[in-house]
Amino acid sequence: MPSGKQAPLGFVLIGMFMLVMLSGLVMAQAAMRWQTQVLREREQELIRVGLAYRDAIGRYYNQTPAVVKVFPQTLELLLEDTRFPTPRRHLRRLYQDPVTQREGWGIVEAPSGGIMGVYSLSDKPPFKSKGYRGELQHLNNKRYYGEWYFVYVPPAISGQNPL
Repeated sequence: MPSGKQAPLGFVLIGMFMLVMLSGLVMAQAAMRWQTQVLREREQELIRVGLAYRDAIGRYYNQTPAVVKVFPQTLELLLEDTRFPTPRRHLRRLYQDPVTQREGWGIVEAPSGGIMGVYSLSDKPPFKSKGYRGELQHLNNKRYYGEWYFVYVPPAISGQNPL
């Protein structure tokens, strides 16, 4: 009789082990999906912030009060443009890089001096590397986020007619 009571206990122990193993696999799968979602969100945030910097640099350049247009010498000038009697704000705040989660950006210098764009300092590969269209098509086929440039190119330089 003692051996009859041991057999169900062994099955319960094996069942509990299987349950723990299965729950571990489910948790691992959930963690991978969560990580993928975080990467997608950071990538979208990088695009949003990069375009915000590009547009702010464009406003700074186009609103130059002098005849000769200039790019900002620092990103801080986008926060408070003192070239006018009443300072203008082209950007609400300086953003951290969403991918690296740190302050600081790579700077694209204009040929005439100043900053004409920014890029991420991350060497991580992008989650999405194809399928961008329109103003984001330059992001296609890039190997890492550091190749994602957000640059303001004035119409006279790009060959487009200014509106």
